[in-house]
Amino acid sequence: MDTTKATAVLFDFDGVVVDTETQYSHFWHEMGKQYLAMDDIEGRVKGQTLVYIYDTFFPGMVKEQAEITERLNRFEQEMSFAFIPGVLDFIADLHGNGVKTAVVTSSNEAKMAAVYRVHPEIKTLFDRILTAEMFTASKPAPDCFLLGMEVFGTTPDTTYVFEDSFNGLKAGMASGATVIGLATTNSREDIAPLCHYVLDDFQGFTYDKLTQLHK
Repeated sequence: MDTTKATAVLFDFDGVVVDTETQYSHFWHEMGKQYLAMDDIEGRVKGQTLVYIYDTFFPGMVKEQAEITERLNRFEQEMSFAFIPGVLDFIADLHGNGVKTAVVTSSNEAKMAAVYRVHPEIKTLFDRILTAEMFTASKPAPDCFLLGMEVFGTTPDTTYVFEDSFNGLKAGMASGATVIGLATTNSREDIAPLCHYVLDDFQGFTYDKLTQLHK
């Protein structure tokens, strides 16, 4: 990669910056069982916007959607948002080397507001935070990552994407960026075919190591 050009790193949020996927899996497993008698919905909604989840799995269920939204809002107020190991040092290293960074998440502003209450510094850690309200097509469509490139004036050749979910990894690959999968939610073996590189977490990972990665 030509590092003389503007470089951007786009981070998914849940399972990449903070360790929340296990908590969400528990929530959606319960919703699937209670409302749809489904035992596997949690695996099918990872990386998706709430609008997509409702349109796909709860279409026309207005009362149920309202109930789930209320329960989800309460759930998110009580969630823990522990950082993925090494991510804060990695972000600081990126900024020290002039790299633009953004969170690109399927979460909405209401959820992120709950995050800011626990970690107000999140707003200053990244140059931009792009939420579900800012793009129409959910992952695995690449729209969210293409928006990130547009915001920073970068191209796929000067953009890196960090993702953990299958849909997010597919979206990153479809965007043309260099995609690094985090094995925080799914196994290394399962995500390896969907990205260019796999990390367990960010411990020991640096800007210099990032620039050695090529598609």
